[in-house]
Amino acid sequence: MSIVDHPLPRQSDIVIYRKPRWTEGFIHVLLFICGSISILSTISLVIVLGHDALLFFLLPDVTLVDFLTGTTWLPSIGKYGVIPLVTATLITTFFAISVALPLGLSAAIFLSEYASQRTRGLLKPILEILAGIPSVVYGFFALTFITPLLRTLLGNDNVQIYNMLSAGLVMGIMILPLVCSMSEDALFAVPHSLRDAAYSLGSTKVEMIFQIVLPAALSGIIASVILAISRAIGETMIVALAAGSGSSFTFNPLNAAETMTGYIARISGGDIAYDTPEYNAIFAIGFLLFTTSFVLNLIGRRVTSRFREVYE
Repeated sequence: MSIVDHPLPRQSDIVIYRKPRWTEGFIHVLLFICGSISILSTISLVIVLGHDALLFFLLPDVTLVDFLTGTTWLPSIGKYGVIPLVTATLITTFFAISVALPLGLSAAIFLSEYASQRTRGLLKPILEILAGIPSVVYGFFALTFITPLLRTLLGNDNVQIYNMLSAGLVMGIMILPLVCSMSEDALFAVPHSLRDAAYSLGSTKVEMIFQIVLPAALSGIIASVILAISRAIGETMIVALAAGSGSSFTFNPLNAAETMTGYIARISGGDIAYDTPEYNAIFAIGFLLFTTSFVLNLIGRRVTSRFREVYE
């Protein structure tokens, strides 16, 4: 009988017997538990913040409208307008992004398009070392170096010892590695075939970078910027040490003002008695910070999906 007389078995007739491995089941259960813990932690955080924030808003002197639109934050006399704290947070975040975005994106372009493999392997870890420096060190750096430098350049009468500008500048240095690393990864992930196609059409290196590579990596760059903004909004120690304490509704970055995280750090340190309106206000501010970060993440996901390019 020839080989032709024995047809190959059909796919449905093939039965694969696999020896059961208890380690795979254990790893599956372990990963499920770890994922569940992270989800339950987030849900618990929302429940605790929401519950305590609701107790704050149930106080007779507190209304949601006054909290979101008031321009005076003095809980000791019943003034609960959070706008001064929000304004200080946005100003410091603005200066942080103004430093981190151009410097971080420029460094990412250099590492991705100009630096050799040896130079890239040397400079990128050095930049990422900045991310490992404790934020309290950055706070003292802003207070003892950046602020005296600003007072020397702009005048002691114009720059207060505690000011939002120095805190924002140093915060930008802190989040610079985040912008640089994520942007460089997005640029490096662009296929080299697009670069070769641009060169074949006569494009210069600068034209190739700004007209081909940057638009192709735009989703990753936007994600890095939004993540850096969330990191800057939630920063505590730098603004607590360098921006000042005590709410002040001002748009002058050379003046002292307290941010939302700075207020939380000051009140939770024990200066105010427990279960007082001043103390309970930190939960409302914390919930506002959480909501802001959550909305930024949603916007980041929407924008990233809008500008994402998939290459096959």
